Amino acid sequence: MKATISLGSNLGDRFQYLQSALDSINALTGTQVHSVSPVFETDPVGGPEQGQYLNAVAIVKTILSPEQFLAATQQIELEQNRERNEHWGPRTLDIDLLAMDSEVRSTPELELPHPRAHERAFVLLPWSLLDPDFVVPGKASVAELLEGLEISGIRFCNDLELVAHV
Repeated sequence: MKATISLGSNLGDRFQYLQSALDSINALTGTQVHSVSPVFETDPVGGPEQGQYLNAVAIVKTILSPEQFLAATQQIELEQNRERNEHWGPRTLDIDLLAMDSEVRSTPELELPHPRAHERAFVLLPWSLLDPDFVVPGKASVAELLEGLEISGIRFCNDLELVAHV
C-alpha cells in the first residue's frame, strides 16, 4: 500500500527528530520510504503558544495494514520522547497518517483520510510537491485543496534536506 504521512516537530533538535522518524519507518518490516518533500518551517496552528514547527510529508510503501502502520508510527513517536499532555501542544515528533491508497475508514483508533489534512496548508503544500494529483477521498486533489488556503506562515528551508536512507 502507499501511505502518505506528515511529519512535524517543534521541540529540541527538530530536524533530527524528523530524520530519525524516517530512518525508523524505513526499518519497519516490509516498509520503505519512497519519497520525501522538502522541509518547511511553519507557524503553529491552533493550540497553546509554542515555537515554530519543521514539517514535511513522505510517501511510504508498506505491506502493513493501516492499523499496523498507525501503531508502528505511534511507537516511533514514543521512542522519540513524544508526550501527549496537551491537545495540539508542542511536541518532539508528530507523525500523522494522511492517507493509505484510497482507503476510507472511521474507527475510534483511525480515520482515513486524515480528518483535517484537507484544510491544513502546512500539510498540503509539501504534499503537493510529491503527489499533487492525489485525490483525497471525498474531497479533491491535493493541488486543488491547496489553492484556497493561506500559505504565508510556511517557509521553505533550503538548508535542510531529509534523506530516505535505504
